[in-house]
Amino acid sequence: MRAPVTILVARHADAEYETHHWADEGGSLTRQGRAQARGLAQQFAHRDVAHVYTSTYARAVQTAEIAAAHLGVSVTTREGLREFSVGALSGSRAEDPFAETYAAWLAGDLERRLPGGETGAELRHRMHHVLYDIARAHAGETVLAISHGGVMRLVLPLVLTAEPADPPARLGNCATVELAVDGRHWTCVHWPSETEQSAG
Repeated sequence: MRAPVTILVARHADAEYETHHWADEGGSLTRQGRAQARGLAQQFAHRDVAHVYTSTYARAVQTAEIAAAHLGVSVTTREGLREFSVGALSGSRAEDPFAETYAAWLAGDLERRLPGGETGAELRHRMHHVLYDIARAHAGETVLAISHGGVMRLVLPLVLTAEPADPPARLGNCATVELAVDGRHWTCVHWPSETEQSAG
């Protein structure tokens, strides 16, 4: 890469769902979510964002399209930015059937697999791969990438440290992690704290 790249990785805006069953796809932005997406664009209007990338899931695509329209740039979908798959737990109505596996991932057991889904290591590989591709395509530029809270909270620290660290704060809707990429060196410029998100 010829010059450092800034990647602003944001969680999608507030969404509502057709059913209470767990599923990979779905989620349409609420009125609040649409306002959050506009606010996301306003937050970075002065950063000269060159492009917006997004997960393929509807709630992320809607967030990206609203933000991109206000920023005056185009949108590209990338599978690698999507949330971890619910796998065989699709259709479950349990409150959080992923809690045990996700906790194991955060603790460093990346080989643990969700039934019918991915391992933590596979999540890390696919998200790191797409972020690296984005960085290579945007030398010297700033880009916005819309993703999901679960995969962001797990994978971004692993990209930065190459090993499990203390789990960072949970990410609210449109919370943004700022990464600086210089060659193969990844730096976290900003990770929003829970207090900061509450204040926002």
